[in-house]
Amino acid sequence: MSWLITKFRRLKQKISQIDELVRKVDDLQKAVGRVEARQILPDLTDRRSLRDYEFKVYSQWGEDGIIQFLIHSIEIERKIFVEFGVQDYKESNTRFLLQHDHWSGLVIDSSEEDIRKIKQDPIYFWNNLLAARAFIDRENINSLVVEHGINGDIGLLSIDIDGNDYWIWEAITRISPRIVICEYDSRLGHERAVTTPYDKTFDRRSAHYSFLYGGASIAALHRLGRKKGYSLVGSNSAGVNLFFVRDDLLSGLKPLTPREAYVKAQFRNSLDKNGNPTYLSFEDSVNLVADMPLYDLENGTTIKVRDLTKNSVH
Repeated sequence: MSWLITKFRRLKQKISQIDELVRKVDDLQKAVGRVEARQILPDLTDRRSLRDYEFKVYSQWGEDGIIQFLIHSIEIERKIFVEFGVQDYKESNTRFLLQHDHWSGLVIDSSEEDIRKIKQDPIYFWNNLLAARAFIDRENINSLVVEHGINGDIGLLSIDIDGNDYWIWEAITRISPRIVICEYDSRLGHERAVTTPYDKTFDRRSAHYSFLYGGASIAALHRLGRKKGYSLVGSNSAGVNLFFVRDDLLSGLKPLTPREAYVKAQFRNSLDKNGNPTYLSFEDSVNLVADMPLYDLENGTTIKVRDLTKNSVH
């Protein structure tokens, strides 16, 4: 029995060492991020693309750098964020804001396990962060935000829920974020204002086996932004996220058209029916979901992906 106890103690020591290594890597990430952040010196006279300011600490792509540029380009009175679709929050658009800039905020995800992991992460103890489990829809989004003490003017909203992104942003009325980040589907091109038809229970994993179907076009989100008083100021180089700034805060930031901000995504995240990667090209991935429905916001009709003009998706 003593050998078993000794073995257990050694295993426990190794786990502790791994935890310490993870902590040190995390500290290194933050240190690199701080160095990168110091290089973000807003100069609105050169009219550079937001993509020139990209760097990654915790974001999936280069959103951390773009966010740093934007929060130093416009006045932020209430340093509060709301982010949807964060999974376990290890990779997110607001984690660096929380730790580096000492913002506070609310993150929401539908996974009970992921929310449990967030609450067990030291970040939850050391920062003013709230994590809530909920499957977001048009009917509950405002009450979810308000019941967690967030209302009115806030710094940033980040939406990434793989499907109903357009409809959720449209439904939000109880907060007025100064910066909005929203995922778009570059496969839908830059000309037509289209989105996945609203389905309260939409799940991208079950909507189409390829995991390619679900979301809104850049033109659709630009159209919605204009209705809500926001200007599109850029996108990331991966062709995934759009950045909007409230019109009353634009200052020297230049509003862009969908065509100007559009980036054709280069990543290949398609799956086969068994869930294995297939690495389809951009064009082949569009063809794979050609029969899937889209809601045309301009005329209120339902079309199919294949109905989009060739020029708008290539």
